[in-house]
Amino acid sequence: MLVRSFPAPMFATNCWVIAPEAGAECIIVDPGMPDISHEVQMIVDEFRLKPVAVLLTHGHLDHTFSVAPVADGYDICAYIHSEDRRFIANPLGIVGEELANQFSGMTFREPLKVQELKNGSHIDILDMNITAIHAPGHTRGSLMFTINDELLISGDVLFSGSIGRTDLPTGSAKEMMQTLKTKVLPLSDDLRVLTGHGPETTIKFERKNNPYLKESSL
Repeated sequence: MLVRSFPAPMFATNCWVIAPEAGAECIIVDPGMPDISHEVQMIVDEFRLKPVAVLLTHGHLDHTFSVAPVADGYDICAYIHSEDRRFIANPLGIVGEELANQFSGMTFREPLKVQELKNGSHIDILDMNITAIHAPGHTRGSLMFTINDELLISGDVLFSGSIGRTDLPTGSAKEMMQTLKTKVLPLSDDLRVLTGHGPETTIKFERKNNPYLKESSL
């Protein structure tokens, strides 16, 4: 499987480009900020890829900023959980006060094509088995995605050695711990974890070393 990523200049959000192989169709995950459509295009061109969908792990601005230019530029659909869809066009309603003030006055919009997901939704694209896992805690509509029992796209739920913050609007420490216990811990040790920020990891490593996973298992 072809997996490429780069951190967006603001907030170092990982944007992932995933395909079965070079020359195939691909998905784009969490195009961040500022507009990173050019960087996405460079990867697409380098590996002769054809984008077919944008997956959004949640509605925070640092994960959705470039979704409209990327999705509309390739005439493809963006996928997001129903609880977080409204924040694509109104991202300042789900961020902290400091960030809201920083970007006040800017206008945002949805891509032309958006599809809402629920827990267990299967995304019928590519020659890959992509399943959405509702994982609230960081936001009410946070999602993770498994791909072919090989990859876990964890967004801001699970990081290497840590987890996403829960103190922003719609976040919940209680829901996060429940997510870790019921959605993350049962996953296969062999899953390669593509995180929203920082280095990738594995479920096996996090099960042994992540203090939050250890706490949620008690």
